[in-house]
Amino acid sequence: IERRTGIIRRFAECFTDYRDADLIEHSVYDLVAQRVYGLALGHEDLNDHDALRHDPLLAVLVGKADPTGADRPRERDKGKALAGKSTLNRLELTPAGADESSRYKKIVASCAAMENVFVALFLDAHAANATTNAAPPERIVLDLDATDDRVHGGQPGRFYHGYYKDYCFLPLYIFCGEHLLCAALRPADIDAAAGATTHLQRIVGLIRAKWPDVKITIRGDSGFRREPLMCWCERNKVDFIFGLAKNRRLIGAMVDEMRQARAKFEETQEAARVFKDFEYQTLKTWSRKRRVVGKAEYISGKHNPRFIVTSLSREDFDAATLYEKEYCARGEMENRIKEQQLCLFADRTSAESMRANQLRLWFSSIAYTMLAALRRLGLAGTEMEGARCDTIRVKLLKIGARVRVTVRKIWLSMSESYPLRELFGRIMANIQRLAVTPLRC
Repeated sequence: IERRTGIIRRFAECFTDYRDADLIEHSVYDLVAQRVYGLALGHEDLNDHDALRHDPLLAVLVGKADPTGADRPRERDKGKALAGKSTLNRLELTPAGADESSRYKKIVASCAAMENVFVALFLDAHAANATTNAAPPERIVLDLDATDDRVHGGQPGRFYHGYYKDYCFLPLYIFCGEHLLCAALRPADIDAAAGATTHLQRIVGLIRAKWPDVKITIRGDSGFRREPLMCWCERNKVDFIFGLAKNRRLIGAMVDEMRQARAKFEETQEAARVFKDFEYQTLKTWSRKRRVVGKAEYISGKHNPRFIVTSLSREDFDAATLYEKEYCARGEMENRIKEQQLCLFADRTSAESMRANQLRLWFSSIAYTMLAALRRLGLAGTEMEGARCDTIRVKLLKIGARVRVTVRKIWLSMSESYPLRELFGRIMANIQRLAVTPLRC
């Protein structure tokens, strides 16, 4: 997948290496690839790499020519083709102002370039999809959400969040389908929508530079229903669908519909929904009237009213479709965030600076992007095409085999009784058809 997409290579290009090339053993690409592959394979801690540096298969994956270390000029490096934790942590601990005169940490990350690389990978993934014939999509939906990243130390930026009832960071994620476009680590003492307009301005600008005619819709929960963000969308011809917190005025506008929903429930004994489409403006915060869709629902013996605000027209979407098909589809984004946080360790933000923790979040994000590409390109058409990242890891990546290292080759003997042997072969065939360099298994 890396040969086909260059995901890790492009991320590694966001670092500037001020080290003396004659005195180093591991290039920036080697270090980044080792870190990202380690996360994808379930090794969440840098300390794991003091043992992983002996792993001949990980060395081959990173691209080391001789994973036995026999071609190394120094005897102490034999059998240790990869970097240890003390070398790897320079990727995230090098300060922004480091240069060739710095003593130890000289690999400087460009945060601006890293932010943009996710959008570039998304655009290239669409262009490389044979089913689209490289034609731009007519419409895309960008999902925004904030989540909690609980912390257990005294890291800068930690604050007690009343909603999550714990000390945490409050990262912002932006997805387009399964494609990650933004993963921004933020302190927890801010509004959920803080910084969203800035990130959207950058992302929308990059997308429209390549797809000038694409229709873009922003989707988020009520935490993003903020006047500055809605005004920005309206000025820049970007549609939006946001949740709208209920209040007395909104509920008062739905009295008849709530009665109808209850009557339907009493008649059928099944959950009943009635929708209302109307114009609404807050008393103080909104600058204009906007379209609001209300859902009057009666279920389990009680009312459950919900509201959304949108710039989409009634001609494009009726009230029921807008709520049930367009807005509720944002729930899939929460599954992608769970993959980031739970499967790829985006919550391992225990470093002593926000910059280092942001880089850790991006390493996890690149690992997610890699596994999402594997799912999209390799698992398509198989029974695992919708598998979560940790399922892919357990069933396809972390499997038993006998490894034998000789002078010239590494022999991999896989078990004929592997239960997913046939599926593994189909996935390999899918990848071989796509790879720039033919792969052999």
